[in-house]
Amino acid sequence: MRVAVTFRHMEATDALRTYAEEKVLHAERLIRNAIDAHVVLSVTKRRHCAEITLLADHDTFIAKEETEDLYSAIDLAIAKVESQLRKHTTKRSSRKHDHAGEPVPERDAPVRTWIEPTPTTVELLSIREAVEVAERQREDALIFRDPGSGALLFMYRKKDGSFALLEPEGI
Repeated sequence: MRVAVTFRHMEATDALRTYAEEKVLHAERLIRNAIDAHVVLSVTKRRHCAEITLLADHDTFIAKEETEDLYSAIDLAIAKVESQLRKHTTKRSSRKHDHAGEPVPERDAPVRTWIEPTPTTVELLSIREAVEVAERQREDALIFRDPGSGALLFMYRKKDGSFALLEPEGI
């Protein structure tokens, strides 16, 4: 992880730079894939301000603290960032394990729908008869068997009002 330390309205000191870098690198252990960190240290009259921005894969963590001492401002800002990182990791891990007790469906498993299956008989109808039945009963879909081949056919109404016919394979 790259750590950049910027000083505003003050002289840059190696002691502050290494202190801020060590603190940020120590906070890095709480998150995977940390990319970049930027620490801005500034002094305005008696206010010492530390602002830390930590960039991870798709997340940004920002903390800003003002105190009378720059070292304590860095410590408090790091504590805020660590708190955000802990909250983020626990939230992600709890989402990951929400469905732990449910069985995982296989890829080739049949798709479940909200419609409960009911025992029905599939009528033998010609295509012309199926269209007449669908129009008479105002149905948008109809399953029937072709009397000649015995094949199972599915007919549905398209958006333009015409009908389309499907013949499932392997049934």
